[in-house]
Amino acid sequence: MKTTAFTKFHEELGARMVEFAGFKMPIEYTGIKDEHVNVREKLGVFDVSHMGEFWVKGPKAFDLIQKITTNDVAALFDGKVQYSCMPNGKGGIVDDLLVYRFDEETYMLVVNGANVDKDWAWVAKHAEEMGLEIGKELYNASDEICLLAIQGPQALKAMQKIVDQPVEDMEYYTVKKLNVAGIENAIFSTTGYTGAGGCEVYVANEDGEKLWKAVMEAGEEFGIKPTGLAARDTLRLEMGFCLYGNDIDDTTSPIEAGLGWITKFVDGNDFIDRELLEKQKADKPKRRLKPFVLAEKGIPRHGYKIEDAEGNEIGEVTSGTMSPSLDQAIGMGYLNEGFWKADTEIFIRIRKKVVKAHITKLPFYKG
Repeated sequence: MKTTAFTKFHEELGARMVEFAGFKMPIEYTGIKDEHVNVREKLGVFDVSHMGEFWVKGPKAFDLIQKITTNDVAALFDGKVQYSCMPNGKGGIVDDLLVYRFDEETYMLVVNGANVDKDWAWVAKHAEEMGLEIGKELYNASDEICLLAIQGPQALKAMQKIVDQPVEDMEYYTVKKLNVAGIENAIFSTTGYTGAGGCEVYVANEDGEKLWKAVMEAGEEFGIKPTGLAARDTLRLEMGFCLYGNDIDDTTSPIEAGLGWITKFVDGNDFIDRELLEKQKADKPKRRLKPFVLAEKGIPRHGYKIEDAEGNEIGEVTSGTMSPSLDQAIGMGYLNEGFWKADTEIFIRIRKKVVKAHITKLPFYKG
């Protein structure tokens, strides 16, 4: 099991540690609800060093990324970040990811921790076919980089204390290379997986200890708390953000998953599976990922069956939790056509009991 540059701090703070994506990671410190609410109201810091980072450089960088991702890389400019996904050649999704553009020949792809090896094999295969030099023009830096996500309404104000450029007015999904806490060329992006605002900071592993201490000290007056992966999951679900392995995978298409907004059928964007996905959009898929709220007591879990009023199976839950912000059970699941409209009544089979729910609109938490 791998550790991160911050593992010793988690253990010193008494975090409950678990194996996640091959890493020893903190699941919670003071409790999910406490940590969750603190991020929504103040700020929290997450160790997300398990994420993978691939550099794509050179004259063919743009062409490679435009081919392997569904979003339109041509829409990016220097310092802009884009959410996208990689189709798998069969209509499914290899992974969802972030694409960072630093200049016209320098990009960074940030992929899910559990998928690093799979993603690297996929990207390297297509890079080799296009003539990129592996290890130079395509480089896997995942084991060299540590990453903290500082999330919450007070996050940028706190981080302004330890950076050498203005960051409080940075637009959502942008990136700068900054001096952070004396660490040169740290990557500072206004991204995150919580919907609470804030940033993510990438540095070399050897600078991890310095970064952690500076972040905690800068955030102290604003009420910063270390936050585990359990609260990260409840925060992302309140926003309706997809989780790879639950809501999307190699068997789900971006059109089915409600990710049509990152699947751009524009001129010049000839990505893998474009023709297949364009046809699926035109014909309309037979199932879609939809959000729902329980009307009765119970918590929906991944894999629970969804039924109609007559007891016919019409879908399956992909993610579910008790929302700490709303104090209400929420979830997402793939549903057959005819059950997609807001307020449509559905039923979740929780063990032997059937619990009433209804379709809603995202995000669940509106701030």
